[in-house]
Amino acid sequence: MLRIFSRIMVKVGKMNHSDQVRSCQLVKPVQVILVSDRCLNQQKGLPRVPVPPLWKTCEGYLSALEPIIEEDELKRAKQLVEVFMKGGGVGEELQRSLERKACNTDNWTADLWGKLEYFENRSPVVISTNLPIVCPRLDFRDKQGQIRCAAKIIIALLEFKTTIENETLPAENLGGKPLCMEQYSQLLSTCRIPGLVRDSVVFHAKSANPPKHITVVYNFQFFVVEVYHNDGTSLTVDQLCVQMERICNFTSATNTEPVGILTTLNRDSWSKAYLSLMKDQTNKESLSAIERSIFTLCLDRAIPRESDKYCTCDFHLITHGGGSQWNSANRWFDKSLQIIVAEDGSWGLNLIHIVTDGTVIMAFTDYLVASMKKPEMIQASILPLPMPQKLHFSVTPDIKEIIEQAKRSMDGNIRNFGLSVMVFDHFGKNDLKAHNMSPDAFIQMAIQLAYYRMNKQVCASYEAVSQRMFRHGRVSLLLSTTSVSAAFVKAFDDPEKQNTEKIDLLQKAIKTHKENIKVVTGGHDIVAHIIALSLQAVENKIPMPDIFRDISYKKFLNYQLTTSQVTSNTGSVAVHQVDECFGYSSCYSVHNSHFVIEMAASNTDKRRSTHHLIQNMKDALLDMRALLEQTPRAT
Repeated sequence: MLRIFSRIMVKVGKMNHSDQVRSCQLVKPVQVILVSDRCLNQQKGLPRVPVPPLWKTCEGYLSALEPIIEEDELKRAKQLVEVFMKGGGVGEELQRSLERKACNTDNWTADLWGKLEYFENRSPVVISTNLPIVCPRLDFRDKQGQIRCAAKIIIALLEFKTTIENETLPAENLGGKPLCMEQYSQLLSTCRIPGLVRDSVVFHAKSANPPKHITVVYNFQFFVVEVYHNDGTSLTVDQLCVQMERICNFTSATNTEPVGILTTLNRDSWSKAYLSLMKDQTNKESLSAIERSIFTLCLDRAIPRESDKYCTCDFHLITHGGGSQWNSANRWFDKSLQIIVAEDGSWGLNLIHIVTDGTVIMAFTDYLVASMKKPEMIQASILPLPMPQKLHFSVTPDIKEIIEQAKRSMDGNIRNFGLSVMVFDHFGKNDLKAHNMSPDAFIQMAIQLAYYRMNKQVCASYEAVSQRMFRHGRVSLLLSTTSVSAAFVKAFDDPEKQNTEKIDLLQKAIKTHKENIKVVTGGHDIVAHIIALSLQAVENKIPMPDIFRDISYKKFLNYQLTTSQVTSNTGSVAVHQVDECFGYSSCYSVHNSHFVIEMAASNTDKRRSTHHLIQNMKDALLDMRALLEQTPRAT
């Protein structure tokens, strides 16, 4: 989920591109319990996401505005809200319209974000939309190791696929409440299709003739590999190795046009090129084979690396491929799932965000990583195997020129992609729990403190939280900047404030954050509700209320910090997406004795520096912990 994008603002009223809201691509993980029940059995009993009371959302809206706008702006915002909520007025009319709409859909928030963020968002999916997961590097440094690793991943993935199809994937519960498992069933055999106005998604897993093949891309060429025998059993690791060796030997030298780079274009340009490709029957068949495949396996060249534990080149490789001269064309970024394996042991996943969120992706990733550690079963390769089928493309001069444009565009986007990663090993969640501090809320306050120290101002920020307790539940926004968190960051470096006062403010900020998490996970998404109300005015052709035209509304949606906690049990790390019009994105994972913090931003604004912010965050964490240690605890 979530980006509040230009299309919303065009419909709502006049707003500059810089006033859009960032996409929160990942989610705060939930500590789930697996239960022995078929994963889809519990779907029918899940409740629908409620439409919150109008007064409650308006109250939350004003609370969110208080720390981020000027006093005179807040005064006017209160007046506009009062007019909006007036009995028998436009607010009540829009609320009733939304409630009627919600009665006719399983999840009105999922419909909202699906239409506006995923299908009508025209930005390139690379960097700004797709979800990369970087997995722990494996111990090989050659082609044979790469091939064998890829084969083992394929087997693990096919085993996972079987549990989905047989509905034997253990159901998940949180606090005794069942979670929606639908996203797992949409993870495979799915593809995003570019459209001239809006994109679409095709699901082939439950079609009359579900796919039995994967696509393998190597040296920018695509191959179909059947992964099942005629009797329905999957190929073995050794058989898959034979198939991939055939592919690598076949494509040792080539001058084939890198058609995959087209999927890195903005959606308007890519949709036009896609329609042009589809005019040729050979292209049409090749595109269909890729789109129908269970997933795409990318066998990559190694890119120059650094020596730190979480080498940022691994993050760049999995996020965008490293550029047109490396592996950015060795992809099909519209596939729901790409498994990427490089010759130097680097590997990870790149997924479209339309069908799945961070909690589900990381659970799936942990399964794959754990499967790589299992001992191999020796299985002789006896049956003859059909040769992998090379996919051919007819590339016209016009398409060739668009490919060159895509290369230049992709390389430019990569140059503007700032990324820093830090392993913070001074303390972890155990230490914070000993101080009765929520680790997640503590990190949220540290991020805000770091930003305040750099910019001398408080900004709007959010953390993504899961709403999987609801039918078709995805993620929602927790507005993490509050009046109490703003008071804390402003007081922290104030020499006039006593440590006991700072501790008190920190505790209040953390308490508020935890309470707000409960509100959002319980179905009250202020941002979704406010936007949905504004869009009801558009749909019903009602003059846009002044509340949505005011500067306060623009500032409400101008998030400079977008954050997610996505914790892995196997050392994998998620990468948060960025947009040149917004501030910083941070994805962090919480562990017993350390944190891993990823920070990304667009370099188009030279005032931004992920390196400086992540260093300031390190200092903030240390200073906040020192404050806890130096201040006597109440007895």
